[in-house]
Amino acid sequence: MSEQNSRPPASLARSTLIHMGVRIGVIIFLTTLVSYVHMFHTLREDARHQLERHVVERSQREQAIFVLAEDNHALLKRALTERIRAWSQQDPNPRFDSLFTQQPDGSLRSHAEGFDATKMVGVFIPPGVKLDTELRRRILAAHDVLMQYGPAFSTRFNSTYVTLVEGPLLTYWPSVPNWAHDMPADDPTLEYEYYTISTPEKNPSRGTVWSGIFQYPVTQQWMVTVTTPLDMEGRHVASLAHDVLLDELMDRSIEDHLDSAYNLLVRDDGQLIAHPSLDLEGANVGYNILGNTPRPGEAPPKLGSEQQRTHLRQLFEKVRGRSPGESLLELPEHDEYLAVARLEGPEWNFVTVLPSHVVSAAALRSARYVLLFGLMSLLLELVIMYWVLQRQIARPLLALTQAADHVASGDFHVELNASRRDELGQLANAFRTMSDKVQQREEQLRRANDGLEQRVEERTRELKTVHGQLVQTARQAGMAEIATNVLHNVGNVLNSVYTSSQLALDSVRELRLEHVGKMAALLEKHQEELNTFIRLDERGRNVLPFLHKLGGNLLDERQKIIGLLEDVCRYTEHIGDIVKVQQNHARTPRLHEPVSLATLVDDAMRINTAALSRHQVKEVRQLTYLPPVMTDKHKVLMILVNLISNAKYAMDDIPAEQRLLTVKLDVPVTDRVTIEVRDNGMGIAQEMMTRIFQYGFTTREEGHGFGLHSCAVAAQELGGTLKAHSDGPGRGATFTLELPYQPIEETPNP
Repeated sequence: MSEQNSRPPASLARSTLIHMGVRIGVIIFLTTLVSYVHMFHTLREDARHQLERHVVERSQREQAIFVLAEDNHALLKRALTERIRAWSQQDPNPRFDSLFTQQPDGSLRSHAEGFDATKMVGVFIPPGVKLDTELRRRILAAHDVLMQYGPAFSTRFNSTYVTLVEGPLLTYWPSVPNWAHDMPADDPTLEYEYYTISTPEKNPSRGTVWSGIFQYPVTQQWMVTVTTPLDMEGRHVASLAHDVLLDELMDRSIEDHLDSAYNLLVRDDGQLIAHPSLDLEGANVGYNILGNTPRPGEAPPKLGSEQQRTHLRQLFEKVRGRSPGESLLELPEHDEYLAVARLEGPEWNFVTVLPSHVVSAAALRSARYVLLFGLMSLLLELVIMYWVLQRQIARPLLALTQAADHVASGDFHVELNASRRDELGQLANAFRTMSDKVQQREEQLRRANDGLEQRVEERTRELKTVHGQLVQTARQAGMAEIATNVLHNVGNVLNSVYTSSQLALDSVRELRLEHVGKMAALLEKHQEELNTFIRLDERGRNVLPFLHKLGGNLLDERQKIIGLLEDVCRYTEHIGDIVKVQQNHARTPRLHEPVSLATLVDDAMRINTAALSRHQVKEVRQLTYLPPVMTDKHKVLMILVNLISNAKYAMDDIPAEQRLLTVKLDVPVTDRVTIEVRDNGMGIAQEMMTRIFQYGFTTREEGHGFGLHSCAVAAQELGGTLKAHSDGPGRGATFTLELPYQPIEETPNP
């Protein structure tokens, strides 16, 4: 025995499963990779949009107090200007002397007797100030304006005050009632930042300006001062100011943040207002990211380690160097996303920082689920495929092998399943035919060796064979018309099958799947520096959009191809039903079943959809939905498909925009139902009306004359009639199928 024969037979199902499993596994891996990239891109975009929305919403909410302060200053500036002008024609001395008194230290202050800071304005005039009439008028004007607006502003602002350029200071400050009487006479009022930032030297634009943050030692509260200069007749005469408390804003900025993110507030000059790691204990001024040397008496906050300070400087430089209108930034050296929004008023930067690993971790978790479900699906698919291969391929092939062994041993009685219509069924038919021919040849050789008596018997058998052939010929002649009808009806449906198959084939050919391989090769080539390649390389930046677009296109094409193949399956099923109708007709009468005629009309239109679309035929359906009736569904469907197909061809000679097909379902009388198929095509001459249902008659060059004849016969078998009507050539035609109407009463659900 040879070595080849001694080997055990290999399993076709097992080897096929191994090859397919490996290929499907590779596809699942690639799908997981694409899913990860897609989900990472999607989650990153969602996170970026969420960051942008977050900082915009937060900036709009937090800037409200600053916008309100600037609006108040605009009101105060107008009011003070008008009040100063009103005092310009009045004697200020009586009113001035009644409100203020000179102290032993040389300063002028509000009268201490009966002074109520919750209702009155405190005034401090340093020693040495020359109180001329014009200055007294401005002091009284400022006093009147603060008395009018100070109580209203105190609900939102810590204090409201006016500083005159000569040194007098007027303040409405209910929370510190004794400030005007406790202030040292030598207090450098005009040297504080809140005033110096409003001078023409430091504020040439003469707009509202904001100081740096500071801690007021009396109340231990963090605040910022907003100052607006008042110029009259080209001269700086006063500065208006609010103190805005910042403790709540600083706490909200640190505590109210997105998951896994943190917020910070920073000025353009590097002053840090709020940060989770900022230690404010013992500090009285803001922390400067750029590391400016503090002035005498200033104690800045502390900020963690040197690594944190370096990180913060890099973050600040990124924020400060962004383009105008740019709100979303990336800090690659720390793998962070930055969202920035400006607070209107002080022009602070509200920044939210989100680590990028939060996005990639979510994408990785999703990709793991995709991979797990893919592997489980692969295992289930392999089990199903193994069962299908064993049942549909391996067992039939084993039966063919055993049959070959029987034939080789001289046993020509082979039992094979030849009912299948696929390649294995054809192979079984061919094998049985071969076995029969071999057996016939054996019989012929045996008969050739027989004697004369055998020849007589052979002649007798030949006569019997001829007689059988004559009987078969007669039988075939009787079946010719049925076969012709079957071929005609099947041909109508095959047109739709061919059109849908061609569309599906064109869609598959147009899939440019070679780009996937090129993209995989490009990613593999740069896999060592994939992050840098995707972000910085010109081709790499196109990878993610291309994969996203490719995924969408493949899904669309797959859905389109699935729809076309479903049409093919439905049309093919109808072809089988046509054949079964004729087979059953040849044997016994076909049983009727409950049928919805409206649904049957929709099915007939759907079978012809591709051809009607190709011929640009418009459809109008006038269907009365009726209870189910007892009839032969497939014969009715065959008639309708033929009538719709004929109507389509009848409209070939008219312009495409005028082609109209109308199908109407109605009950003209109680016991009959009609289905009309009407076209506006070439029409039918009156002399042909009596011939159109004859077998073999047709008006089309490529027609066969089988369709209408078979439809008329089928209508008679259903107990109905098929009629035609036309007003003449060019006037269209109407074919009416009339059937018995015996509706089935639907039993209500219990």
